[in-house]
Amino acid sequence: MNSIDVAVIGGGIVGLALADAWLAAHPGSRVVVFDKEDSLAAHASGRNSGVLHAGFYYAPDSLKAQLTRRGNQMLRAFCAEREVGHRGDRRGRPGGVHVRETGKVVVTTSPDQLPQLDELYARGQANGVPLEMVDEAGLRELEPLARTHERALWSPSTAVADPVAVVEALAARVRERGGEVRLGTPVIKAGPGWIRTPYQRISVGHMINAAGLYADRVAHWFGVGGDYAMLPFKGLYWYSDWPAGQLQRHVYPVPDPRNPFLGVHLTVTVDGRAKVGPTAIPSLWREDYGGMRGVKPTEMAGIAKLYPRFVRSPHHDVPGLIRTELPKYSRRYLVKQARALVPSVRAEDFRERGRVGVRAQLLHVPTGKLEMDFVVRPGERSTHVLNAVSPAWTSSLAMAEWIVERIEG
Repeated sequence: MNSIDVAVIGGGIVGLALADAWLAAHPGSRVVVFDKEDSLAAHASGRNSGVLHAGFYYAPDSLKAQLTRRGNQMLRAFCAEREVGHRGDRRGRPGGVHVRETGKVVVTTSPDQLPQLDELYARGQANGVPLEMVDEAGLRELEPLARTHERALWSPSTAVADPVAVVEALAARVRERGGEVRLGTPVIKAGPGWIRTPYQRISVGHMINAAGLYADRVAHWFGVGGDYAMLPFKGLYWYSDWPAGQLQRHVYPVPDPRNPFLGVHLTVTVDGRAKVGPTAIPSLWREDYGGMRGVKPTEMAGIAKLYPRFVRSPHHDVPGLIRTELPKYSRRYLVKQARALVPSVRAEDFRERGRVGVRAQLLHVPTGKLEMDFVVRPGERSTHVLNAVSPAWTSSLAMAEWIVERIEG
């Protein structure tokens, strides 16, 4: 195949959703998704919490606000349509677990967090997200293990699914619609109208960049996003040995509005297990999953050059972020943070380490500001998804629909 209509670089949830949306709008198109890994969901798409976010965190004028609520609805419908099961049953089965309806509570730990909680509620109302403010008694009815100061926020439309199962099911639908998913096929260079793999040069009508941790590099090939660079952050969860269902709801703190992270929280998996995390520790290279395996000195040098701008940024409390995040390498310290939300958690109950994930966080280099919203930029015969951080997994189908409409326009 030396000529295709659409090439998608990156076979994560966003790349697959883009291929799927294009094929739905243009049946019969020659669409190929290229991914350098030999298996699906090797990076963030298979290493995230699987939480279906409701969409109340985000400023009403943001893309996240626009796409998360619809993405939640679309992903639920997709799981039901494809009978997506849980991790032990990824192919799905009639009656399989589609989405676990956990809901989420956001709790406060001090009186000074109450105005921020009210702001979250107001944002949810502006974004059309169903929310309820509850008192301490109401919280005990929803999640007996959680504690709050005076009030908490209840989000009934937050849920959870299995991220790997969803990615595999979406890849299957892309193939059913006539698309191709080429695993083990990195794109080593590209430009307007062409891409190159280690095996061939291919003519392309339109290229869509959904390369995640390497999206900035691909964009730079096209002269797009020169002011941006990827500044990765490492996330880690620990699983509990509690009986399934002991924790019924996701339990989150009020987030720090100065940073694009939601803080240490407890979530429920699709099969009812509880886990605590994540960290938001600066990564040394883009695929920094632990130890020195896969270390890339040139990437380390490039990332090191970004930190002086980030540390001096007036947009974030970077010293505070570093002070609070680095100790989270300790399991006991991480669990201790969660004890403010659920007092019964104990470090000895959380001994199983989850898969490390790396957040592909975009940095605006001139200002040292972490991009808080999705960032999508056009290029010559190309479209570039530069910042697809959380809740991109939830928003993926809606984001793809939105992008395809703009490519057509």
